[in-house]
Formats: sequence, structure tokens, C-alpha cells
Amino acid sequence: MKRTTVRTAALAVGLATTAVVLTACSSDTDDDAAAPSAPTPVAEAVITPGETNPMIAQGVTISAGATVYKTSGLGPTVSNTSAPQGSPESYVASQFAGGELPEGVTVTEAQGINVLENIRANLETQGLTLADVTTMRVFLDNPPGSDVADFGGWNRAYRQFFANTNLETGETELVPLGTTEPAAPLERNAARPTRFALEVGSLPVPGWLVEVEVDAVYPTDEAVG
Repeated sequence: MKRTTVRTAALAVGLATTAVVLTACSSDTDDDAAAPSAPTPVAEAVITPGETNPMIAQGVTISAGATVYKTSGLGPTVSNTSAPQGSPESYVASQFAGGELPEGVTVTEAQGINVLENIRANLETQGLTLADVTTMRVFLDNPPGSDVADFGGWNRAYRQFFANTNLETGETELVPLGTTEPAAPLERNAARPTRFALEVGSLPVPGWLVEVEVDAVYPTDEAVG
């Protein structure tokens, strides 16, 4: 399996950790010293060899002593006050003014964007970013009138914030919003966390179709607080 660092992958593709040692010449001073080696990654995503744009990692390794932050399950916040209280439409992301969804955008997709924005805000309070996410757990309820959860809509929302760079070239991958032409994602992020997505009978808040919790690893030895 190919391994990529979670935060470093968001900045550069194909990180090579090499220790560089300077062979110092004789000197009368104490300035001669070995150059510091590159920091050891604290978390590495395991990617199937040859895949340049996988949606998720096959696994993740986390170094001993790494600091892991775990969010609670987060759902969408009410953003569309024109919709009935407690309805799925009341929880669509605020970017959809008045709850008007672009062509092909589903309510699950719009709620997924809302939830991932909340995940981002939660991480930022702890000095973390979406690039630090290593594991994600997703719970989806069926939209009204459907017998199954909208996994396609969720995956489109997910790609707006995760797994939207080419791991070989480093270029941004365009992603669709609904059935519109693919465009630049809402947030460029090379991170591919491990993930499961489950269909559930119901979620704790009326109207929620999406609930997500994540684990994130601090890229240094120090955590906030």
C-alpha cells in the first residue's frame, strides 16, 4: 500500500522523508553540527498503489504518542428559516439562499455540505484543519419518500471538502455539485481519511439526514489547551 501523510498531502504530493546529514570540516568553533532531519509524519494514509484520485484511504497508521482529537457526532445547523421547522429542507447549507438548490443538488447533499462546514469549524477551535482528519464516521437517514439513504449526494458533498486533488500531479480535481458541470471544490484538500458511511433508521434530531464524527491528528506533539 502507498502511504501519504494527512496534512503534508494537502500541501505537496509524494513526500519523501530523507535524513540529511552534513559532514562538517574541522573547525575551531562549536558551530559544526548535523542538520536536523525531516520530521517523522504522525499520521499516514494507506493508499492502494496506482490510484491517483481515491475517495478514501484503505487504512491509516498513527505514530505512538500522537495526539488524537475526536469530535462528537455533528449534524447540520438550521440555515433555511423559510422551510418548516424540523424539516430536512431547513438544514440545507446557508450557501443555498432561501433553500433554493441548484440543478440536481439533493437535500442530503446540501445537508452534507452544512455538516462538513460544522466539522471544519469544530476542528478550527482546536487548532486543526480538515487536512488533519484521519478517520470519519458517517450516518445517513433516508430522505422523505425514499427507501434508501442518498449515498451519491453525500459523496458529492464529501468531495467538496476531501479527496479532491490528484495524488500524482498535485492538481485540483474538479467536482460536481448536483448535476452541474464539475468545478473547483469548496475547499481544496488532498486528505483521504478512512471512512465508513452507514444508513440508519433515524437520527436524533428531526429533519437531520446526515451526522458525522471525525478523528484528527495533530501534526506536532502539542495540542491546543
